[in-house]
Amino acid sequence: MSTAGLAHGQTSQVQILSLDGARALLHAAEQKAQQLSAPSSLAVVDTAGDLILFEQMEGARPIGIDLAIGKARSAAPLWETTQALEAAIEGGRAAAITAGVIQMDGGVLVRIGGAVVGAVGVSGLDHHNDIEIAESAAAAVK
Repeated sequence: MSTAGLAHGQTSQVQILSLDGARALLHAAEQKAQQLSAPSSLAVVDTAGDLILFEQMEGARPIGIDLAIGKARSAAPLWETTQALEAAIEGGRAAAITAGVIQMDGGVLVRIGGAVVGAVGVSGLDHHNDIEIAESAAAAVK
């Protein structure tokens, strides 16, 4: 029996977010931020939370760098939006604070064919805009 036959059924195909996919996400986020006149920091990560791309738009606050990356890095491996994480804390799930993740609006999962392939994180001046920008970017890839 060949070793190829032994591997059958023991491996699976995994979707990953390509660099081009990350660029498309970042471009969509930037367009939405410009439409909202909301200079922002924008981050795209893979499923492990490793940074693929980052951009800080002109006029965005310096703290947004860490926040945008942190929001994306928090959402991806937990397969949860940071809005849901923030809601858990507000709902009394205090233990979530110790998880080492950022629980602030603006971290949204990126799914392709239903599978989580990464996340986008946005940090600007208004958390409603952060959510809208992140969701718009995530919807740009399918």
